[in-house]
Amino acid sequence: MKGKQRLSASVDAELVEAGRHAVDEGRAESMSAWVNGALRLKADHDRRMQALDEFLGAYEAAHGRITDDEMRDAGRRARARSTVVRGSPAAVGPPAGRRRRRDPA
Repeated sequence: MKGKQRLSASVDAELVEAGRHAVDEGRAESMSAWVNGALRLKADHDRRMQALDEFLGAYEAAHGRITDDEMRDAGRRARARSTVVRGSPAAVGPPAGRRRRRDPA
């Protein structure tokens, strides 16, 4: 479907304010353009998540369920190969809200 359609929606006040701020700063042509961009990002994100879900389903059907240990190991390998772009390597740690286990000493 091409073209535009008028839409009426109830939106959280802080999101309306964020949209107005984006327009005032020139980051969006209009509130409609800002909302349209946000909806496009959400639709693209949903499509990617659906494709990932299908891929993982097919992978696990062929190779078995991916275990928590495999996920942890993959995360460790990825972090070991990563390059710190902002901050310092010492600042890199577990995700927020997660603490490292203390080694019993």
